[in-house]
Amino acid sequence: MIFRTVLLYLSRQHRLKKVVSELPGFKQVVQRFIAGEKIEEAIAAVQELNNLGIVATLDHLGESITSEVATSHEVSEYLRALQFIKDSNVNSNVSVKLTQLGLDIGEQLCQENARRIVEEASRLGNFVRIDMEDSAKTNATLRIFYSLRSEFEAVGIVIQSYLYRSEKDINEILAKNSRIRLCKGAYDEGAEVAFAAKSDVDANFVKLMQRLLTSGIYHGIATHDEKMIQATKDFVTRENIARDTFEFQMLYGVRRDLQVKLVQEGYRVRVYVPYGEFWYPYFMRRLAERPANLWFVAKNLLKG
Repeated sequence: MIFRTVLLYLSRQHRLKKVVSELPGFKQVVQRFIAGEKIEEAIAAVQELNNLGIVATLDHLGESITSEVATSHEVSEYLRALQFIKDSNVNSNVSVKLTQLGLDIGEQLCQENARRIVEEASRLGNFVRIDMEDSAKTNATLRIFYSLRSEFEAVGIVIQSYLYRSEKDINEILAKNSRIRLCKGAYDEGAEVAFAAKSDVDANFVKLMQRLLTSGIYHGIATHDEKMIQATKDFVTRENIARDTFEFQMLYGVRRDLQVKLVQEGYRVRVYVPYGEFWYPYFMRRLAERPANLWFVAKNLLKG
Protein backbone atom coordinates (compact mmCIF):
# COMPACT_ATOMS: atom_id res chain seq x y z
CA MET A 1 0.00 0.00 0.00
CA ILE A 2 2.88 2.37 0.82
CA PHE A 3 4.54 1.63 -2.54
CA ARG A 4 1.25 2.32 -4.33
CA THR A 5 0.83 5.68 -2.60
CA VAL A 6 4.42 6.67 -3.39
CA LEU A 7 4.12 5.68 -7.05
CA LEU A 8 0.83 7.52 -7.46
CA TYR A 9 2.49 10.60 -5.96
CA LEU A 10 5.40 10.24 -8.40
CA SER A 11 2.95 9.93 -11.30
CA ARG A 12 2.03 13.58 -10.69
CA GLN A 13 5.67 14.74 -10.67
CA HIS A 14 6.04 15.35 -14.41
CA ARG A 15 9.50 16.85 -14.03
CA LEU A 16 10.81 13.37 -13.19
CA LYS A 17 10.05 12.07 -16.69
CA LYS A 18 13.41 13.22 -18.06
CA VAL A 19 15.29 11.76 -15.08
CA VAL A 20 13.76 8.28 -15.32
CA SER A 21 13.95 8.29 -19.13
CA GLU A 22 17.74 8.49 -18.93
CA LEU A 23 18.10 5.42 -16.70
CA PRO A 24 19.88 2.53 -18.49
CA GLY A 25 17.37 0.01 -19.82
CA PHE A 26 14.36 2.24 -19.20
CA LYS A 27 13.44 2.61 -22.87
CA GLN A 28 12.85 -1.15 -23.10
CA VAL A 29 10.66 -0.96 -20.00
CA VAL A 30 8.47 1.78 -21.46
CA GLN A 31 8.09 -0.12 -24.74
CA ARG A 32 6.56 -2.98 -22.79
CA PHE A 33 3.59 -0.83 -21.72
CA ILE A 34 3.42 1.91 -24.40
CA ALA A 35 2.83 1.03 -28.07
CA GLY A 36 4.93 3.94 -29.34
CA GLU A 37 4.76 7.69 -29.76
CA LYS A 38 3.14 7.73 -33.22
CA ILE A 39 -0.23 6.50 -34.47
CA GLU A 40 1.50 4.29 -37.04
CA GLU A 41 3.25 2.39 -34.25
CA ALA A 42 0.01 2.02 -32.33
CA ILE A 43 -1.83 0.68 -35.37
CA ALA A 44 0.93 -1.91 -35.88
CA ALA A 45 0.49 -2.99 -32.25
CA VAL A 46 -3.27 -3.32 -32.77
CA GLN A 47 -2.73 -5.43 -35.89
CA GLU A 48 -0.49 -7.76 -33.89
CA LEU A 49 -3.22 -8.12 -31.29
CA ASN A 50 -5.89 -8.68 -33.93
CA ASN A 51 -3.79 -11.51 -35.36
CA LEU A 52 -4.12 -13.21 -31.94
CA GLY A 53 -7.89 -12.78 -31.92
CA ILE A 54 -7.74 -9.79 -29.55
CA VAL A 55 -9.42 -6.45 -30.29
CA ALA A 56 -8.20 -3.07 -29.02
CA THR A 57 -8.98 0.41 -27.82
CA LEU A 58 -6.50 3.13 -28.77
CA ASP A 59 -5.61 5.80 -26.22
CA HIS A 60 -3.59 8.86 -27.16
CA LEU A 61 -1.84 9.63 -23.88
CA GLY A 62 -2.41 13.02 -22.32
CA GLU A 63 -4.28 14.48 -19.37
CA SER A 64 -4.72 17.63 -17.30
CA ILE A 65 -4.31 19.86 -20.36
CA THR A 66 -4.81 23.55 -19.60
CA SER A 67 -4.27 25.07 -23.06
CA GLU A 68 -7.22 25.42 -25.41
CA VAL A 69 -4.87 25.08 -28.40
CA ALA A 70 -3.50 21.83 -26.98
CA THR A 71 -7.02 20.42 -26.61
CA SER A 72 -7.59 21.12 -30.30
CA HIS A 73 -4.49 19.09 -31.09
CA GLU A 74 -5.90 16.21 -29.03
CA VAL A 75 -9.18 16.32 -30.94
CA SER A 76 -7.30 16.32 -34.24
CA GLU A 77 -5.22 13.33 -33.13
CA TYR A 78 -8.32 11.35 -32.20
CA LEU A 79 -10.03 12.17 -35.50
CA ARG A 80 -6.84 11.04 -37.20
CA ALA A 81 -6.72 7.85 -35.16
CA LEU A 82 -10.32 6.98 -36.07
CA GLN A 83 -9.50 7.44 -39.74
CA PHE A 84 -6.33 5.32 -39.39
CA ILE A 85 -8.40 2.55 -37.81
CA LYS A 86 -10.83 2.58 -40.70
CA ASP A 87 -8.17 2.83 -43.42
CA SER A 88 -6.02 0.05 -41.95
CA ASN A 89 -9.05 -2.15 -41.30
CA VAL A 90 -7.99 -3.07 -37.76
CA ASN A 91 -10.47 -3.94 -35.02
CA SER A 92 -10.20 -1.11 -32.52
CA ASN A 93 -12.16 1.69 -30.95
CA VAL A 94 -10.75 4.67 -28.99
CA SER A 95 -10.60 5.77 -25.35
CA VAL A 96 -10.25 9.38 -24.23
CA LYS A 97 -9.78 11.28 -20.97
CA LEU A 98 -11.85 14.44 -20.65
CA THR A 99 -8.97 16.38 -19.10
CA GLN A 100 -7.29 15.92 -22.49
CA LEU A 101 -10.17 17.79 -24.03
CA GLY A 102 -10.25 20.78 -21.72
CA LEU A 103 -12.24 19.70 -18.66
CA ASP A 104 -9.85 21.70 -16.44
CA ILE A 105 -10.44 24.75 -18.65
CA GLY A 106 -14.21 24.59 -18.92
CA GLU A 107 -16.95 22.01 -19.16
CA GLN A 108 -18.52 23.51 -22.27
CA LEU A 109 -15.24 23.48 -24.19
CA CYS A 110 -14.63 19.90 -23.13
CA GLN A 111 -18.10 18.80 -24.19
CA GLU A 112 -17.73 20.45 -27.59
CA ASN A 113 -14.38 18.73 -28.13
CA ALA A 114 -15.71 15.35 -26.99
CA ARG A 115 -18.73 15.72 -29.23
CA ARG A 116 -16.53 16.18 -32.30
CA ILE A 117 -14.78 12.88 -31.57
CA VAL A 118 -17.96 10.94 -30.81
CA GLU A 119 -19.70 12.35 -33.87
CA GLU A 120 -16.83 11.23 -36.10
CA ALA A 121 -16.73 7.79 -34.47
CA SER A 122 -20.45 7.46 -35.09
CA ARG A 123 -20.02 8.50 -38.73
CA LEU A 124 -17.29 5.89 -39.21
CA GLY A 125 -19.19 3.13 -37.41
CA ASN A 126 -16.81 3.14 -34.46
CA PHE A 127 -17.07 3.75 -30.70
CA VAL A 128 -15.59 6.07 -28.05
CA ARG A 129 -14.98 5.08 -24.43
CA ILE A 130 -14.75 8.01 -22.02
CA ASP A 131 -12.23 7.15 -19.32
CA MET A 132 -12.91 7.97 -15.69
CA GLU A 133 -10.27 9.96 -13.82
CA ASP A 134 -9.97 10.92 -10.15
CA SER A 135 -13.16 11.29 -8.10
CA ALA A 136 -13.11 15.11 -8.25
CA LYS A 137 -13.87 14.75 -11.98
CA THR A 138 -16.62 12.12 -11.71
CA ASN A 139 -19.68 14.38 -11.70
CA ALA A 140 -18.51 16.50 -14.63
CA THR A 141 -17.46 13.38 -16.57
CA LEU A 142 -20.90 11.85 -16.11
CA ARG A 143 -22.68 15.08 -17.07
CA ILE A 144 -20.76 15.24 -20.35
CA PHE A 145 -21.26 11.54 -20.97
CA TYR A 146 -25.02 11.77 -20.42
CA SER A 147 -25.24 14.71 -22.80
CA LEU A 148 -23.33 12.83 -25.52
CA ARG A 149 -25.29 9.63 -24.92
CA SER A 150 -28.55 11.53 -25.48
CA GLU A 151 -27.34 12.16 -29.04
CA PHE A 152 -25.17 9.17 -29.91
CA GLU A 153 -25.08 5.43 -29.29
CA ALA A 154 -21.36 5.26 -30.09
CA VAL A 155 -20.16 6.30 -26.62
CA GLY A 156 -19.55 4.47 -23.35
CA ILE A 157 -18.17 5.23 -19.91
CA VAL A 158 -15.88 3.77 -17.23
CA ILE A 159 -16.90 3.06 -13.63
CA GLN A 160 -14.42 2.30 -10.82
CA SER A 161 -15.31 -0.26 -8.16
CA TYR A 162 -13.24 1.42 -5.43
CA LEU A 163 -15.67 4.36 -5.20
CA TYR A 164 -18.62 4.08 -2.82
CA ARG A 165 -20.88 5.83 -5.32
CA SER A 166 -20.33 3.39 -8.18
CA GLU A 167 -23.38 1.16 -7.63
CA LYS A 168 -25.68 4.18 -7.81
CA ASP A 169 -23.87 5.50 -10.89
CA ILE A 170 -24.12 2.12 -12.62
CA ASN A 171 -27.85 1.93 -12.06
CA GLU A 172 -28.32 5.40 -13.55
CA ILE A 173 -26.11 4.58 -16.55
CA LEU A 174 -27.89 1.29 -17.21
CA ALA A 175 -31.21 3.13 -17.16
CA LYS A 176 -29.87 5.02 -20.19
CA ASN A 177 -29.05 1.72 -21.94
CA SER A 178 -25.33 2.54 -21.99
CA ARG A 179 -22.17 0.48 -22.13
CA ILE A 180 -19.78 0.44 -19.17
CA ARG A 181 -16.18 -0.60 -18.63
CA LEU A 182 -15.83 -1.76 -15.03
CA CYS A 183 -12.39 -1.44 -13.45
CA LYS A 184 -11.05 -1.22 -9.90
CA GLY A 185 -9.58 2.30 -10.13
CA ALA A 186 -6.02 3.62 -10.32
CA TYR A 187 -6.03 6.97 -8.50
CA ASP A 188 -5.11 7.85 -4.93
CA GLU A 189 -8.46 8.48 -3.23
CA GLY A 190 -9.34 9.26 0.38
CA ALA A 191 -11.40 7.09 2.72
CA GLU A 192 -14.29 9.57 2.46
CA VAL A 193 -14.97 8.52 -1.16
CA ALA A 194 -13.31 5.14 -1.73
CA PHE A 195 -12.86 1.73 -0.14
CA ALA A 196 -9.43 1.49 1.44
CA ALA A 197 -9.18 -2.30 1.76
CA LYS A 198 -8.48 -4.38 -1.35
CA SER A 199 -10.98 -6.97 -0.15
CA ASP A 200 -13.75 -4.35 -0.15
CA VAL A 201 -12.77 -3.10 -3.62
CA ASP A 202 -12.81 -6.70 -4.87
CA ALA A 203 -16.16 -7.46 -3.27
CA ASN A 204 -17.70 -4.39 -4.88
CA PHE A 205 -16.12 -5.29 -8.22
CA VAL A 206 -17.78 -8.71 -8.14
CA LYS A 207 -21.13 -7.21 -7.11
CA LEU A 208 -21.03 -4.63 -9.90
CA MET A 209 -19.80 -7.19 -12.45
CA GLN A 210 -22.83 -9.36 -11.71
CA ARG A 211 -25.13 -6.37 -12.11
CA LEU A 212 -23.61 -5.52 -15.48
CA LEU A 213 -23.63 -9.04 -16.91
CA THR A 214 -27.34 -9.50 -16.15
CA SER A 215 -28.32 -6.14 -17.67
CA GLY A 216 -28.64 -7.33 -21.27
CA ILE A 217 -26.15 -4.65 -22.40
CA TYR A 218 -22.66 -5.31 -23.77
CA HIS A 219 -20.03 -4.33 -21.17
CA GLY A 220 -16.28 -4.61 -20.53
CA ILE A 221 -14.91 -6.28 -17.41
CA ALA A 222 -11.48 -4.72 -17.02
CA THR A 223 -9.07 -6.58 -14.73
CA HIS A 224 -5.85 -8.59 -14.63
CA ASP A 225 -6.72 -10.03 -11.24
CA GLU A 226 -7.16 -13.75 -11.81
CA LYS A 227 -9.51 -13.99 -8.83
CA MET A 228 -11.79 -11.39 -10.40
CA ILE A 229 -11.54 -13.11 -13.78
CA GLN A 230 -12.41 -16.46 -12.24
CA ALA A 231 -15.32 -14.90 -10.35
CA THR A 232 -16.60 -13.55 -13.66
CA LYS A 233 -16.19 -16.88 -15.43
CA ASP A 234 -17.93 -18.72 -12.57
CA PHE A 235 -20.85 -16.29 -12.64
CA VAL A 236 -21.17 -16.55 -16.43
CA THR A 237 -21.26 -20.35 -16.19
CA ARG A 238 -23.70 -20.40 -13.28
CA GLU A 239 -26.09 -17.93 -14.93
CA ASN A 240 -25.70 -19.44 -18.42
CA ILE A 241 -24.52 -16.10 -19.88
CA ALA A 242 -23.16 -16.31 -23.42
CA ARG A 243 -19.44 -15.57 -23.69
CA ASP A 244 -19.95 -13.23 -26.63
CA THR A 245 -22.26 -10.87 -24.70
CA PHE A 246 -19.42 -9.13 -22.85
CA GLU A 247 -15.65 -8.78 -23.03
CA PHE A 248 -12.68 -8.88 -20.73
CA GLN A 249 -10.46 -5.81 -21.01
CA MET A 250 -6.78 -5.62 -20.16
CA LEU A 251 -3.78 -3.36 -20.62
CA TYR A 252 -1.12 -3.47 -23.30
CA GLY A 253 1.99 -5.25 -22.05
CA VAL A 254 0.30 -6.85 -19.05
CA ARG A 255 -0.40 -10.60 -19.01
CA ARG A 256 -0.46 -11.31 -22.75
CA ASP A 257 -0.44 -14.99 -21.82
CA LEU A 258 -3.71 -14.58 -19.95
CA GLN A 259 -5.25 -12.55 -22.78
CA VAL A 260 -4.48 -15.31 -25.29
CA LYS A 261 -5.72 -18.01 -22.91
CA LEU A 262 -9.08 -16.27 -22.51
CA VAL A 263 -9.47 -15.98 -26.29
CA GLN A 264 -8.71 -19.69 -26.64
CA GLU A 265 -11.43 -20.39 -24.08
CA GLY A 266 -13.96 -18.53 -26.23
CA TYR A 267 -14.08 -15.21 -24.39
CA ARG A 268 -13.82 -11.83 -26.05
CA VAL A 269 -10.77 -9.78 -25.05
CA ARG A 270 -10.00 -6.11 -25.70
CA VAL A 271 -6.60 -4.57 -24.93
CA TYR A 272 -6.10 -0.91 -24.06
CA VAL A 273 -3.29 0.31 -26.34
CA PRO A 274 -1.72 3.62 -25.24
CA TYR A 275 0.56 5.69 -27.44
CA GLY A 276 2.01 9.19 -27.52
CA GLU A 277 4.71 11.33 -25.95
CA PHE A 278 2.96 11.95 -22.61
CA TRP A 279 3.40 8.45 -21.24
CA TYR A 280 4.89 9.21 -17.82
CA PRO A 281 1.76 9.55 -15.59
CA TYR A 282 0.11 6.55 -17.22
CA PHE A 283 3.25 4.45 -16.84
CA MET A 284 3.67 5.26 -13.15
CA ARG A 285 0.04 4.36 -12.42
CA ARG A 286 0.56 0.99 -14.07
CA LEU A 287 3.48 0.34 -11.74
CA ALA A 288 1.31 1.31 -8.77
CA GLU A 289 -1.40 -1.14 -9.77
CA ARG A 290 0.61 -4.36 -9.86
CA PRO A 291 3.75 -5.34 -7.89
CA ALA A 292 4.65 -7.69 -10.76
CA ASN A 293 5.15 -4.64 -12.98
CA LEU A 294 7.69 -3.25 -10.52
CA TRP A 295 9.62 -6.52 -10.63
CA PHE A 296 9.69 -6.36 -14.44
CA VAL A 297 11.08 -2.82 -14.28
CA ALA A 298 13.73 -3.76 -11.72
CA LYS A 299 14.94 -6.69 -13.84
CA ASN A 300 15.29 -4.54 -16.94
CA LEU A 301 17.07 -1.72 -15.15
CA LEU A 302 19.54 -4.21 -13.72
CA LYS A 303 20.16 -5.51 -17.24
CA GLY A 304 20.76 -1.94 -18.40
